Amino acid sequence: MNTSMKNSRLAAATVNDPRWAAVVARNPKTDGAFFYSVRTTGVYCRPSCAARLARPENIRFHATREEAEQAGFRPCKRCKPNQPSLVGRYAAKVTEACRIIEEAETAPGLEELAKRIGVSAYHFHRVFRQVTGLTPREYAAAHRGNRIRNALSRRGTVTAAIFDAGYNSNSRFYEKSNGILGMTPTRYRAGGVNTEIRFAIGECSLGSILVAQSDRGVCAIFLGDDPDALARDLQDRFPRAHLIGGDGEFEQLVAKVVGLVEAPGIGLDLPLDVRGTAFQQRVWQALREIPAGKTVSYAAIANRIGAPQSVRAVARACAANTLAVAIPCHRVVRNDGGLSGYRWGVERKRALLEKEARA
Repeated sequence: MNTSMKNSRLAAATVNDPRWAAVVARNPKTDGAFFYSVRTTGVYCRPSCAARLARPENIRFHATREEAEQAGFRPCKRCKPNQPSLVGRYAAKVTEACRIIEEAETAPGLEELAKRIGVSAYHFHRVFRQVTGLTPREYAAAHRGNRIRNALSRRGTVTAAIFDAGYNSNSRFYEKSNGILGMTPTRYRAGGVNTEIRFAIGECSLGSILVAQSDRGVCAIFLGDDPDALARDLQDRFPRAHLIGGDGEFEQLVAKVVGLVEAPGIGLDLPLDVRGTAFQQRVWQALREIPAGKTVSYAAIANRIGAPQSVRAVARACAANTLAVAIPCHRVVRNDGGLSGYRWGVERKRALLEKEARA
């Protein structure tokens, strides 16, 4: 084989590897998930390295920096892949900032937070978002949302719960209550009483499917074998909501979701009513960024959201997902590629992945 043909084959292998797209985009979210080396310079880099992009035929991918060094490559002096990443270096500071937000009666502003942890506001904002997947303001809002939900379940009155959660006035909270709770605080405290949720149950290649929608968007997609069991699950999730069987128009929405199950690669162009903790929302957002036909490990997701030690928490967030396929937790597998637990059954997980692989 001549040199030209060999280089063409090497280049094609690199370009067809999904990691190449991360290198081209210099995606910092993939730092730590893998490394790449450059044959012509003898160095290895992080995916986010700002150095001039090498020709694909000269690129080789490595799972760890140790693997790259054993292959004879030395660390790049620009991105320093043998040292903790930017996210890793500032993880402790971001954790400190999260603690400050959680302990404050009133959420501190960006400048104050940055000053307290000793970095510039611009730098702090960028790193905080890389580590948590949220801006400081979004993190504070999510934490306050959790506080008001917990307070509503404990306190004797809605007013007491509002002040417990750190709001200085009722009016300030009520301006945002629907966005935080998806309903009025009184309804939330009463288990969703008088809240209308439309739903319908259909059939797809994976069995029965239930689709439910609140005023905010699709709030549940359940898969199973027993339609009655799916309806009971919905009732358990919204114990005192007013559940309304879908009409003809709603059946069209169900058809769209069934279409997503049959061809997951098409995506779902519908608003979602996603409710969860700040950590769960970070995980679920990372799941939505996995392309159809690809899988990643729980550890890789933990790395992407800047929480490499939280693999088990990532698995729990996947299990807590109630929007099957729309939030594609079926694309997360074990490190060895094996299929682990899936809320709607491992066989359905396998079937979804096979559908995507054939697309």
